[in-house]
Amino acid sequence: MELGLVGLGKMGGNMRERIRRAGHTVIGYDRNPDLADVHSLRELVDSLQAPRVVWVMVPAGAATQSTVDELAELLSIGDIVVDGGNSRWTDDEKHAAELAAKGIGFVDCGVSGGVWGLENGYALMYGGEKDHVARVQPIFDALKPEGDFGAVHAGKVGAGHFAKMVHNGIEYAMMQAYAEGWELLEKVDSVTDVREVFRSWQEGTVIRSWLLDLAVNALDEDEHLEQLRGFAQDSGEGRWTVEAAIDNAVPLPAITASLFARFASRQDDSPQMKMIAALRNQFGGHAVEKK
Repeated sequence: MELGLVGLGKMGGNMRERIRRAGHTVIGYDRNPDLADVHSLRELVDSLQAPRVVWVMVPAGAATQSTVDELAELLSIGDIVVDGGNSRWTDDEKHAAELAAKGIGFVDCGVSGGVWGLENGYALMYGGEKDHVARVQPIFDALKPEGDFGAVHAGKVGAGHFAKMVHNGIEYAMMQAYAEGWELLEKVDSVTDVREVFRSWQEGTVIRSWLLDLAVNALDEDEHLEQLRGFAQDSGEGRWTVEAAIDNAVPLPAITASLFARFASRQDDSPQMKMIAALRNQFGGHAVEKK
């Protein structure tokens, strides 16, 4: 299968490689010419045989909107656009309507896996019409982890990004719990090897997880996280999750508290936020601020 891929950064570049390893043809475009196979969206579209599938991996908001707008003028009836970035689900509904007016299909896809996805596969949550999803299915199969799980057609347009948003909200709360536990262990005099306590939890406990493994990786690199400033950004999806909870009258105390805890990192050097920053760097390659 042929795929056009727009955006070849930390995620997009590795996705291109994984899809190619599965035997598909990927033509990639990025504003950085050193990363790109072609040097404009028009050249990308012209390089693909109709009916085309173009996957967009650019930042949510204005960048995604401008890319969708340009593709709407370049693509033809029967082509499909996949938004694999972290767009808000309400934007998906807008983009689907705009493209449908031109006879172009739309699928939204939440992608999880970070910098580890190339080797481990990416968890995929996608939304859209069944026939549109079916057209993209070979690419989903190439990207997902091996085995029966790791990918789901979550529902209609917007469902994929809504599911990924909730996934990230849960991620916020899990990271916050590890960070709070780590700070408490570091605080008391009786526990003399916090890193090894965390390592001991990796087997046989109910709190073992990939995030715990990554926490141990971070502590192996910097045992007391002394090289990090206690500052952690929020990507926006935590806020959207809390807003959706308010709109639907669903109580989310743990997720909401974890979002507010990140706001605390804007003030002083928070020990908990050192762990949050370290975890985000481990699983997603997100930037950290050094002291």
